[in-house]
Amino acid sequence: MTEQGGGPEVLTLQDLPLPAPTAGEVQLSLRYAGLNYVDVYQRQGGRQAPKFPAILGKEGVGTVTALHWARA
Repeated sequence: MTEQGGGPEVLTLQDLPLPAPTAGEVQLSLRYAGLNYVDVYQRQGGRQAPKFPAILGKEGVGTVTALHWARA
């Protein structure tokens, strides 16, 4: 998680509580995560930069550990 933009020196490791998934969400045990140039660019303040604090990276592989089924 990052609290501000910048290089790797501003990244911090944090233990956060794990909320239960809400309607239409799943919970994953992430095995592999991928960060690419766009993630780095956004953290440095490039276009579409996230509001901080933010968790970057939208690529990953894991196992579904919980889900909350939403009926239409």
